Amino acid sequence: MSLWEYKMFTSGKGGFASPAMMEKFLNDLGREEWEIVQFHTQPDNFLAFTGLARRSTQRDWTLQDAAAAAAKVEADRLRVEFEAKFKAAASTAPAVDEPRSAGFIEEKASPDDGFRKPVDTSRDDDPEAQEDDKADEWDKLTAAEEDELPTFFEALKPHMRRNQRGPGQSVGVDFLAKKWDQTEEDLKGALVECGFVLPADEDSKAEYIEYDGDLYWLNINRRGELWINTKEKPRPVFRTVKAPRIELPAEEPKSGDRKPETGDGKPATGETPAESASAESETRETREAKIENPEPLPAGPALLDRIRPHMRRNRRGPGGSGSTTFLARALRTNESALREAFVAFGLTLPTAASDQPVYTEHGDELWWLNVDSRGGLWINGREKRPGETALSAAEGEAAAASGESAAPPVDPSHPQVETGAGSLAAVRLLLKETRTGSFAAKVESLAEELGRSPEEFLATLTTAGLKVPEKAREKIVSVPLGEEMLWLSKNARGELWLNAKAAKQAAAGDEEPGEAGADESAADKPRGSRLMRGLRRITGTASADESRD
Repeated sequence: MSLWEYKMFTSGKGGFASPAMMEKFLNDLGREEWEIVQFHTQPDNFLAFTGLARRSTQRDWTLQDAAAAAAKVEADRLRVEFEAKFKAAASTAPAVDEPRSAGFIEEKASPDDGFRKPVDTSRDDDPEAQEDDKADEWDKLTAAEEDELPTFFEALKPHMRRNQRGPGQSVGVDFLAKKWDQTEEDLKGALVECGFVLPADEDSKAEYIEYDGDLYWLNINRRGELWINTKEKPRPVFRTVKAPRIELPAEEPKSGDRKPETGDGKPATGETPAESASAESETRETREAKIENPEPLPAGPALLDRIRPHMRRNRRGPGGSGSTTFLARALRTNESALREAFVAFGLTLPTAASDQPVYTEHGDELWWLNVDSRGGLWINGREKRPGETALSAAEGEAAAASGESAAPPVDPSHPQVETGAGSLAAVRLLLKETRTGSFAAKVESLAEELGRSPEEFLATLTTAGLKVPEKAREKIVSVPLGEEMLWLSKNARGELWLNAKAAKQAAAGDEEPGEAGADESAADKPRGSRLMRGLRRITGTASADESRD
């Protein structure tokens, strides 16, 4: 992080006398490394100004700057020494005798008379001795120069900047090579000598070294550039201890606890089916081991009467369903006993989730078992459709699984399911009265009430003679039913409706369901045949006038 010092500067009230003086003042600021942040001049005199300047307190380190700083320190030290000696010589106090070295005595005994001192020539014939002397002098010279230089780590600090990709600071080796006027290979050699480990690529693991309480490491970025990084050494704030492990008894789940499930028995979590199945098997075994004395289950129809209050509405079709896991807790028994009771009643246990259900008839109801994706067993039950048997239900399920449209069951004893006028009469009872005096209902709603698919129900209507319109304003094709006419229509939203109206009203005009006028009085409405009025009163769809009749 950069540290700045700020300075306010001004030209005075009257300003400078000439532009040259103003330029010299600004050049002096730049020479002192001041950076002008704000500069304001007067509108009537551009030579009068005020401003704010700043400069960084951290300077870029160079060898020349370091040598100049060392020379300045040495000059200051010599100045202080000479000043002290001058004051001591000028004082009246007697001088203190200082111990004199042998060199001082020799200099006084032989004053400088212009001749050089004698040189020892006893070893001139020995070439090795001369080389050793020269090497010693060079080593002393280089050692003295190296002691004045900063260390590699100290030279790095002025050039390092805040790391934008993590804590600490960093600097590029190519930047240092330009600053220090050296090659990158020389710097890499210096890094290795300092203890750094050069990474092979950008995915190499960082190798840390420590110097003066800081951590240093190298890394290579995506462009292949080598970077030097540093940060403070983390201080330990805790110490790890190993705690002994103990086994606690598992808490028994309450009878009312139940995990949320979807319509097909799948848990509303993100776990995989394999993990769910293993966890379900473990919990099932644990629960069965805890129930030591399970309550006996009734046999035959009494078993279904006992189970029925605990079942919920089936989300994937008509009727209800319940999992053996929940039913075993509710009946205070285990799942194995519940499976044996199902088999004794005549239900077939499936082996996989993809098995087709095997229906079992019980009065006006169909019962069957299925397995969900986790391996859990479910019992299902629903009311039989008119004329439906266990065999026909199984055939319809197989046809739906294969993608074919199953034909509706035909039973002569039930006129409601006969094709033609019989089927239309059964459906006519489910239509609801509209504001215009006609009767209508959505085809999808009728199919759901009859427990059939929309495609199967629509096939029954077309077999009876009704025509499905392709667009909303298409001419209708009606089918007579007693004194009424039935037809299919499609509204602007694409919904298919079944409509019924008296023959006279149908001849007067064709209207979509719910779009006729509401100003028609109840006395003017044709009521149809006596038989149809009676059927509407039985089903609760008759109007107020028809109820009085």
